Amino acid sequence: MENRKVLKSGEFLVDEITASDMFIPEQFDEEQKMIAQTIQDFLDTELYPNIAQIDTPDINLMKNTLKKAGELGLMGISIPEEYGGFGQSFVTQMLAAETIGSGHSFSVAFMAHTGIGTLPIMYYGNEEQRQRYVTRLATGDLLGAYCLTEPGAGSDANSGKTTATLSEDGTHFILNGQKMWITNAGFADTQVVFAKIDKDRVLSAFIVEKNYPGVVVNPEEHKMGIKGSSTAQIFYNDVKVPVENLIGKRGEGFRIALSILHMGRIKLGANVLGASKKTINDSVKYANERKQFNVLISTFGSIKHKLAEQVIKTFALESAIYRLSKDIDELIEQYKATGLDKGKASVEGISHYAVEAAILKVYGSEILDFVVDEAVQIHGGMGYSAEMDVERAYRDSRINRIFEGTNEINRLLVVDTAMKRAMKGDFDLFGKAEALAEKLGSITDNKVDGASYFEEKLRYIKNFKNIILLVINGASKHFGKNLIMEQEVLNNLADMIMEVYIAESLALRIQKMEIMNGVDPSGIYRAILDVFVYDAADKIRKPAADAINAFATSQIHEKYKNSIETLTNVNGINVKDARRKIADKLIEDNVYKF
Repeated sequence: MENRKVLKSGEFLVDEITASDMFIPEQFDEEQKMIAQTIQDFLDTELYPNIAQIDTPDINLMKNTLKKAGELGLMGISIPEEYGGFGQSFVTQMLAAETIGSGHSFSVAFMAHTGIGTLPIMYYGNEEQRQRYVTRLATGDLLGAYCLTEPGAGSDANSGKTTATLSEDGTHFILNGQKMWITNAGFADTQVVFAKIDKDRVLSAFIVEKNYPGVVVNPEEHKMGIKGSSTAQIFYNDVKVPVENLIGKRGEGFRIALSILHMGRIKLGANVLGASKKTINDSVKYANERKQFNVLISTFGSIKHKLAEQVIKTFALESAIYRLSKDIDELIEQYKATGLDKGKASVEGISHYAVEAAILKVYGSEILDFVVDEAVQIHGGMGYSAEMDVERAYRDSRINRIFEGTNEINRLLVVDTAMKRAMKGDFDLFGKAEALAEKLGSITDNKVDGASYFEEKLRYIKNFKNIILLVINGASKHFGKNLIMEQEVLNNLADMIMEVYIAESLALRIQKMEIMNGVDPSGIYRAILDVFVYDAADKIRKPAADAINAFATSQIHEKYKNSIETLTNVNGINVKDARRKIADKLIEDNVYKF
């Protein structure tokens, strides 16, 4: 294992790593690149030529395309070799998820099968269940679904009404209930179903086969986007489920559901990254073909601004994704060293980083929405035509802010989970926040004369972190235990925390790129960092001001306000020229090559 500093979940708020501690995409090895290329080749040959037909929707074509992916081994990347997979690292799993993310509806079906449809059995199932189901799910011989949501239980998953009653002879559970928004419902062979046994307060999880009597799949839902993915309600009418199909222990279902959702959030961050890169490619190719006023629209400053913003946000997201992925790999190895099997070690490693998982889910889904919206605008009237890929990308993107827990829920999780981790003693959030608050009114921006380029950028980011600490301290003192009810203030904090994590990841990535390859003479990557951090100052300032306006008394309000102004003071840059430099590279390459 590399000798690198790895922070606990949320600890980035009070501690720093160096560039040498960062894993960056520029470090992918040849095997990882080969896996990504294999997936891309599959999309190019098997998916894209048929995407319009799949989206009609053609559920059989989707099923057959998934089966082909299974035959190529693409469904076994995260599955250990003893169960028919390839046992790849979490970084490699995320690279695969990124590449598959440009597959529109197929990406949704594929990720549902390989993630939530397979991994509850892989991670929590017993050996017999793994041999019986996982070995066939890993090859696509079986296709899987995940059945948690109910008409009255969405974000509050544990309020589900589906029941499981032990039969008199003790051999079966009798399942009754209804599930909705089930991806792959129309063709899934196995379903991971959550229900409450008898009068239990919490859920249990079961493996249900589609051909069990009493399993009824409703007709396909008509959706705004991801039209090619199968989505339907499933009813369970006195379904006999063998007792040996209980996953894990009785009452462990809610924990299973939460663990799998953490994983889904992280991988959704990678999915939307892949979709974003594809959409940028569509944007620049159109801009380099379309003429107005007898010149290519890619020569217009307004178009360059849009293209550059697409690149900056996407590159920053990518930096955070692979930073976190490597941290998870390190933690999984630590858990394995204590004697945990790979499944349990993976669960614990992924679940630990709940704060960062929620960040990537929210930030990534909102970046993709931005990128696809600007892509439609770059295409003008053609962007509204179903002939163009960006029209599909625009519709398909919207679900990502709802998938894996809504962004509203995940914003609250970012703050709540970080604070709970600190209360458990994982890191000293409140002590450092209190020490900083004692200096309120005399806080400086920590400027150092003669600081290097990266020292200056990381100083800005440290100052942004200090604003978060001040707001946490003030809000906690003012609202006390009622802070959890002040969702607007928690949202302010979440937005600041997300911006800081992404900014720091971006800065350290570019610093490491220069350590590895020398200073980039074109200045492209420093331009990306310049614009991002310059804009981040405003994105930190506004929610910080909104938060203090909600709790600061008149006596200390001015001190808070001055501290925020001091800590968001960054040097001005020529953002016009910086963005044009970024856009010009994209325009010249005619494809995303950052």
